[in-house]
Amino acid sequence: MRVFSVLIDFLGPDLNSTSRKKEKANTSAAFVTTRWSIIFSGAGSEGGEKQVRAALAELCRIYWRPIFFFIARRGCSPEDAEDLTQDFFVRILNGDWLQKADPARGRFRSLLLTSLQNFLNDAVDRTRARKRGGEVSFVPWDPWMAERPSGFALSKEALKSWPAERIFDAGWAATVVERALRRLHEECESKGRSHVFNILSAYLGSERDDISYANLAAKLRVREATVKKLLYHMRRRYRFLLRDEVAQTVAEPADVEDELRYLCSTLAASSAQAG
Repeated sequence: MRVFSVLIDFLGPDLNSTSRKKEKANTSAAFVTTRWSIIFSGAGSEGGEKQVRAALAELCRIYWRPIFFFIARRGCSPEDAEDLTQDFFVRILNGDWLQKADPARGRFRSLLLTSLQNFLNDAVDRTRARKRGGEVSFVPWDPWMAERPSGFALSKEALKSWPAERIFDAGWAATVVERALRRLHEECESKGRSHVFNILSAYLGSERDDISYANLAAKLRVREATVKKLLYHMRRRYRFLLRDEVAQTVAEPADVEDELRYLCSTLAASSAQAG
């Protein structure tokens, strides 16, 4: 799975190299206005409520797939999983979840998973799956479903045999990668470099022995030195965007690296088992 390899290769042996340290420093400098920091800083304050709910709604919009996968793995039909996913978001966005959230446990992924498990373990909530066309309608489900298809795919055997928690984490990690790749593609496209992205995006991970710069140069009709320069800058930008996506879901800059390591290990284990 391409999404798996792109993130698994991300934290290679050169994690503590000078360039990686600069990338980490740049991410920390840009950390001030992440969605998760907005949510925690504004929770409980009337003035920031609108901004807080907008940030939380955006995080939910981005990460609905892992939640849907988790609910489906717990034995729900696709239709019931859709309904319960929407019910869960209604509770998160309209209830007192923010006041109960503990900033000390400040990873959005882990907080959301714990809340989801509690939601599904509640027999009352589980049996109150909202019927389509009901009174509550917050989640714009059709636009979400119509978004660009996810590259995250697992075999039917994996979806049936893996624990729901593993499916949730693998789906979450794949979403992070896809978001970073999409942003990088959009940036390349805006500069008229879509072809460059399409050719080089498969090589965004750590250095690979199978790279033929001569072949890539021929495909792009540029010199080999130009290919190396383009790939170097694309890798740096991709790593920054990947860290930025993770930074949106943690409370402190120091948590970014730990979260990245966790997501990488999750995808590595999932990729090995899927293979």
